[in-house]
Amino acid sequence: MIDSDLAALYKVTTGNLNKAMKRNISRFPESFCFQLTEDEYKNLRFQNGTSSLSNYGGRRYMPYVFTEQGIAMLSAVLKSDIAVHQIS
Repeated sequence: MIDSDLAALYKVTTGNLNKAMKRNISRFPESFCFQLTEDEYKNLRFQNGTSSLSNYGGRRYMPYVFTEQGIAMLSAVLKSDIAVHQIS
């Protein structure tokens, strides 16, 4: 799942989600989380019919993608109420 979708799910900003992941980087091996390349991101946007982001601000960095294990680990390191309830 892409970082911005997870941020919306956990009701945190994408920046805060990525900061939490980076503060706990040892818990996120490449099999849990990886950053898309520019070509992968363009292909993903094309497949989903997303308009060009260059006219509207857009992202500064390529998104991170989390596997099922990475999503579980995120719920352990995030401090949002939704993430805390998901652990319990």
